[in-house]
Amino acid sequence: MLIHQRTIQKEASLCGTGLHTGEKCMITFKPAPVNYGYRFIRTDIEDSPEIPALIENVIDVLRGTTIGLNGVKVNTTEHVLAALYGLQIDNCSIEMSGPEPPVMDGSAHPFAEALLEAGFHEQDEPKNYLIIDETIEYHDSKNGVDIVALPLDSFRTTVMVDYKNPALGSQHSGLFDLEKEFFKEFSPSRTFCFLSEVEALANQGIIKGGDVDNAIVIIDKSMRKGELADLGNKLGLESGNLVIGANGILNNRELRFNNEPARHKLLDLLGDLALLGMPIKAQVLAARPGHASNVEFVKHLKKYADRNKLARQYQHEKKAGVIFDINAIQNILPHRYPFLLIDKIVEFKLDEKIVSIKNVTINEPFFQGHFPGNPIMPGVLILEAMAQTGGIMMLNGNDNIKESIVYFMGIDKARFRKPVLPGDTLVIEATITNKRRNVCQFDAKAYVRGELVCEASLMATVAPKNK
Repeated sequence: MLIHQRTIQKEASLCGTGLHTGEKCMITFKPAPVNYGYRFIRTDIEDSPEIPALIENVIDVLRGTTIGLNGVKVNTTEHVLAALYGLQIDNCSIEMSGPEPPVMDGSAHPFAEALLEAGFHEQDEPKNYLIIDETIEYHDSKNGVDIVALPLDSFRTTVMVDYKNPALGSQHSGLFDLEKEFFKEFSPSRTFCFLSEVEALANQGIIKGGDVDNAIVIIDKSMRKGELADLGNKLGLESGNLVIGANGILNNRELRFNNEPARHKLLDLLGDLALLGMPIKAQVLAARPGHASNVEFVKHLKKYADRNKLARQYQHEKKAGVIFDINAIQNILPHRYPFLLIDKIVEFKLDEKIVSIKNVTINEPFFQGHFPGNPIMPGVLILEAMAQTGGIMMLNGNDNIKESIVYFMGIDKARFRKPVLPGDTLVIEATITNKRRNVCQFDAKAYVRGELVCEASLMATVAPKNK
């Protein structure tokens, strides 16, 4: 069934104080045209600069996800974006009269309520889903974070947290149907932190809008009454407002769900996934996620999306184990017989690695003279096959691919380990080692039956074709 994009029917506004900046802000959601996505507009700044909510615009993930462009930024975007993403709204203009959305009660629920009140408007354009058809993984062994996307013809996600704290313990939560579950089961989950964190943040003056009413504070240290009073003063509260809760939570606040912290981590993950710029179809499993890891994971998804965009553009017939077949390669590279020296691309990680296949046959024209009676593939042509492989990796994502060409600038550390003979299959791996603007350096290795036959470091640049 074809599912169309949606925006909202009318404007919706909320007003409040930003959690970190402590500044008052009016946020107004407005309808937007198809393929607009989510864009924050700072109406408090001259000319009302616009910041698209996209992963490439993330500039900070320390205490939330901050996006910025041309020196203008918006702090703590995750709850607003989670409300939009969770309600499956594709296009929305988000006007703000300050640098940070109001924290409200620390959840996405007030934003979701306002958006529901505004109503939905179905648009003429179909949704542009990113369909995951292979496993995409992000691992941070230092912080014990694992996030994985698995193929699935819908969207669901599961989150597990474990902070080694008796008041919190290990928790997990799963969302299996955005339409049925998001608004009631996840949007009300509030942000949480530990008492020791609140004390440190208050001392640094970076939770100027913090309050016991907009966060769950989990007790992870003992504090005397005098220390609590000092903390209350730093937060602008009366000293009697802070007590060590018998339930392990500051002021004995009751949780809205038994696993509310895990649900809030899932909510944050949804908000950060929104930065991909398109909904996804996948099962996402996350262990101990945070904004830094979420953003890195979305960068992985973005590379996958960019690679698939080029594949859809040039690889019209889907083939198992093939990213680009020979027809697609001929649409990407200018080389032709007898100088097109790769047959297919079987692996491609944007800005990282590419793997090509070259089937070597006795029909190759160079075997007539290299050498009669003892046919061996010339080493310079193996290097050329490596260069063509790297050239595809460099041209990927180039908007003017038909108007561009790769010129090689240098070859270093070339070594020929074994001869390549008719009947051999060359497997060429090229890995980017450095990239600056249009100049790229990469290491390439060629294998036959798993044995290294040639290796080299190459440098190249992308330039416009000569007219």
